Amino acid sequence: MIKRIAKIGVLLVAFLVVVGGSAYLTVTLIIRSEDTVVVPDLDGKDVVYVLKILTDLGLNTKVKGSEYHDTIPMNHVIYQEPEPGSEIKGGRDIRIVISKGSLTVLTPKLAGLPLQEARIILDENGLCSGKTSATYSDSAKKEEVIAQAPLPGARIKRSACVDLLTSMGIRPIAYVMPGLIGRTLEESILLIESRNLLLGNVKSVSINSAPMNAIVSQEPAAGERVFEGGTVNLEVNTKDAKMEGAVIEDAGGVRLYRYRQEIGFIKERIGIKVDWFGFSADLYDEFIGPGQEIWVLIPKNLDVSVSLYKNNEFAEKQFFPAWQCRAN
Repeated sequence: MIKRIAKIGVLLVAFLVVVGGSAYLTVTLIIRSEDTVVVPDLDGKDVVYVLKILTDLGLNTKVKGSEYHDTIPMNHVIYQEPEPGSEIKGGRDIRIVISKGSLTVLTPKLAGLPLQEARIILDENGLCSGKTSATYSDSAKKEEVIAQAPLPGARIKRSACVDLLTSMGIRPIAYVMPGLIGRTLEESILLIESRNLLLGNVKSVSINSAPMNAIVSQEPAAGERVFEGGTVNLEVNTKDAKMEGAVIEDAGGVRLYRYRQEIGFIKERIGIKVDWFGFSADLYDEFIGPGQEIWVLIPKNLDVSVSLYKNNEFAEKQFFPAWQCRAN
């Protein structure tokens, strides 16, 4: 009887041990499964993807550094710690090393691109813009890349520089500068415009030995080589003391209106007003003596009316159509 009771006791103790052990293991596994995370494989993955997946798993991302790598693209993971498959608690750090891309890069093709765009592409590839030269071209637009060195597809180190040759546009037509000294301002303007040059500054000087209203100085000088679109500066002789030393700046794209006071004995008050598209402006209002002259430069790209007043009374009016302005 005693043996039977002892046997039952042993069996009961064994049962309790098994049940207790099972319960302990079950609770331990449940707690462990709740506190640990299996580290994913991040090698070769884009850093944006890595940030998302680790955040979803409740882990922190720590960038340990960056290195050049020949096969792993820029901003992708080269190395991770802990290794894939490791079990760690939530909230722990995953340390990664990301790629800076290959130490070398193929030079991009830049010909045909605007200079500014070419420089942006070089910067995006970790390259710098080297020397920039320019030449005239009949086919490439102004500031368009014509050639590069090294050539497209060459493998060079990052941070290396690429030299560029750009276009200055079509070569302008060259002329021999005509002689303007001794000519009138009106004749000179016509000659300047016939060669697609621009009238620059017009300065008035007083030289007794030179004819009135004659050109006494020009820049560039006669015989020099000039290019289409270049600027010509002039000095004109005048006996009008009020105009001596006056400078008309940026006179390109104009025609000359000129008024000469009649020969007489007294000064008269002369006023000149211009009108265009409903706007008007007083350009001159002074007393001038007999034989003195007034210049007014008229824009040739506008329809302009010029009104002349003597002693505050209307005297005459001239209309100058756009691109057809003519002198009095």
